[in-house]
Amino acid sequence: LSELEALMERMKRLQEDKEDEEASQEEMATRFEKEKKESLLVISGGICAFPHLADLFTAFDDEIVSTDVSRYIEDPGFGYKDFARRGEDHLPTFRAQDYTWENHGFSLVNRLYSDIGHLLDEKFRMVYNLTYNTMATHEDVDTTTLRRALFNYVHCMYGIRYDDYDYGEVNQLLERSLKVYIKTVTCYPERTTKRMYDSYWRQFKHSEKVHVNLLLMEARMQAELLYALRAITRHLT
Repeated sequence: LSELEALMERMKRLQEDKEDEEASQEEMATRFEKEKKESLLVISGGICAFPHLADLFTAFDDEIVSTDVSRYIEDPGFGYKDFARRGEDHLPTFRAQDYTWENHGFSLVNRLYSDIGHLLDEKFRMVYNLTYNTMATHEDVDTTTLRRALFNYVHCMYGIRYDDYDYGEVNQLLERSLKVYIKTVTCYPERTTKRMYDSYWRQFKHSEKVHVNLLLMEARMQAELLYALRAITRHLT
């Protein structure tokens, strides 16, 4: 099977399995913890938090370029940091059900800055629901499962868990090179290379791959807002 056909086959199989039998809460929690730990691998000079999984993020070490962005920012040391220390057995988890954008963040941000919540919510929804119902040359394809896997994987990298989501879907739908790309674009955008971009979904249109970028950026922004707004809520109460 081609990369595209294999992905569509996995999407179909996931839907069939979901209809036949749903994973237990314990199984879904275990799968989330596994994805969360693997996502902490850092693409930086071949160093990773979990050496036994190093091959996941070393495929492009030879192409990673240290870009000087100091002229664009006031603090050259500012950048992404993992939400947990390396080697920790119990990594912190932000349970989305305890503080969601829809039920908590949206109303608070509107209180802080009138109508900004509506604008942000419209932006999140537009990017998340953006689809032509196509995958490369295939039409009338429901891409909901794939879009949700991309969005939830970014939140997983930030320690955010959705209790009603089976993270086994992430591992089945997002192959190694795509995970490398997601980690780089989301956390270290200045290290993104054309080779990384070209390495995944080779049969897809550029517009579809650009949509992936938009989805990753909006997922990251929402994750950052959830942490910030939850902290503000705790301070106010």
